[in-house]
Amino acid sequence: MTALISRATARDAAEITALARLTFSETFGPMYDPADLAAFLEQKYQPEIFARDIADPAQALFTATLNGAIVGYAQAGPCVLPHADVTPACGELQRLYVRRGLQGRGIGNALLDTALGWLERPGRTLWVGVWSGNHGAQKLYMSRGFVKAGEYKFIVGNAADEELIFRRVQALLPH
Repeated sequence: MTALISRATARDAAEITALARLTFSETFGPMYDPADLAAFLEQKYQPEIFARDIADPAQALFTATLNGAIVGYAQAGPCVLPHADVTPACGELQRLYVRRGLQGRGIGNALLDTALGWLERPGRTLWVGVWSGNHGAQKLYMSRGFVKAGEYKFIVGNAADEELIFRRVQALLPH
């Protein structure tokens, strides 16, 4: 069973929102006070926010669909990570999530390949932030040429998680 990877449209915003809330809660929910988690989800994951991002030509959201349901998504765009080497020309893989129970089936890799393909330009630096405890994601990004470039704190309510910053510099095309 192969997921269909496609560019998200405005009509996907509500379903992406529901999936984003679910996957973030499944992945990180136990780390946070329930009230802090609820406030974070309410602030960051709204259909209007995803619809705005989908409409923004500087952003790209890709979905993975199985049996008519969105089961994963990736979001890419300009880099907003707090690192001194980030410039307006940099790109970032901002989010990559797949429903629990469907991980390890190649869906995340297909989303990652699609998002990186959209981001890649000769000489462009690509960035990704990843929770310090997510060793599987770190290994995946390193297998794609990313190297650790820094750390920062990801804030959810009163919690400040250790996040790692990874970067990859695209090779310049020969002249």
